[in-house]
Amino acid sequence: MAAGQCSLQNISGIHIGQRTRDGNMQKQMSFFDKYLTVWVAICMAVGVVLGKAMPEAVAARRGLEFGEGSQINIPIAVLIWLMVYPMMLKVDFSSVLNAGRNPKGLLVTLFVNWIVKPFSMAFFAYVFFRLVFSPWIAPAEADQYIAGSIILAAAPCTAMVFVWSYLTDGDPGYTLVQVSVNDLLMLVLFAPIVKYLVAGASSLIVPFSVLFTSVVLFIVIPLAAGVITRSTLLKTRGEAWFTQSFLPALHPVAISALLATLVLIFAFQADNITGKLFHVLLIAVPITIQVYFNSSLAYGLMRFLKVPFNVAAPGALIGASNFFELAVAVAITLFGPESGAALVCVVGVLVEVPVMLSVCSFCNRTRHWFATGASGS
Repeated sequence: MAAGQCSLQNISGIHIGQRTRDGNMQKQMSFFDKYLTVWVAICMAVGVVLGKAMPEAVAARRGLEFGEGSQINIPIAVLIWLMVYPMMLKVDFSSVLNAGRNPKGLLVTLFVNWIVKPFSMAFFAYVFFRLVFSPWIAPAEADQYIAGSIILAAAPCTAMVFVWSYLTDGDPGYTLVQVSVNDLLMLVLFAPIVKYLVAGASSLIVPFSVLFTSVVLFIVIPLAAGVITRSTLLKTRGEAWFTQSFLPALHPVAISALLATLVLIFAFQADNITGKLFHVLLIAVPITIQVYFNSSLAYGLMRFLKVPFNVAAPGALIGASNFFELAVAVAITLFGPESGAALVCVVGVLVEVPVMLSVCSFCNRTRHWFATGASGS
């Protein structure tokens, strides 16, 4: 277990901090991860300022697309690749063979991720954007916000969950199993769930061909590249170098690419954002509610089924957090970088860190609810 813990902290952007009074080592998030919400807010402000101060330069970059009408902006696509690829390097599909160690925990995670979460998000988004917030949000805007919420919820987290798992003393091997199985299912479930839920909860039509292209560009290709790179480097350089040197070196690249993407998105949306700051607050409401709803459901089911804490905690966290990098990419591809759907996915980034840290804190305070045995018991 110690080796797994070490490996997980190296790939997740976490370091060990000061020793506490009881002799245990205090776990800390990396500087970038700990203040991710602050960086996101700064990038939002910088993007809006650039968009208002240099409209012609921003428009020129907005027009750099792979093809007319493709909605795939070249600078953003490159940055998204730089975000997604390092995360796919962390996925070890050989760990899927260990899924039988504790099937109850894995089944709860999959149930919440793929059956409850997208549909609950569609429900909350419809209720708030169509009904509760209707005095402030026009029907066309509501459709965009609903679509963005569904895209965000349909993409289970694959990267930050390693951070949340480590902060709650989660079993690193089992967390890897949960992530790997989710990534395999994402290849076949993400596109149809988004297509039919968006069509059912809004008046928008999602072209399946465009959605399929998004899945290929931003899931299949980086996942294949990650698997090939991982396999090659593990064979040629060894696991220690891969986890302790290579992956940590790429972590700042992924975070920097995320922040640069946000600057571009908010520069492209500058005119809309300046008149919709109130909308950002409204968008955060259903996203926050669904995070607490899904994490509570997963955590409660884990307790009911007597799953050990070191599986229950990361299971609850992966059931609530989102693969926001993929969500941003798909929203931009489908509706454009200036769309309300893209805005929702960016707000999801803003909300994710503080909300998930509060869930981690709750899990740590309630670990006595669960058995302390090994995850494989």
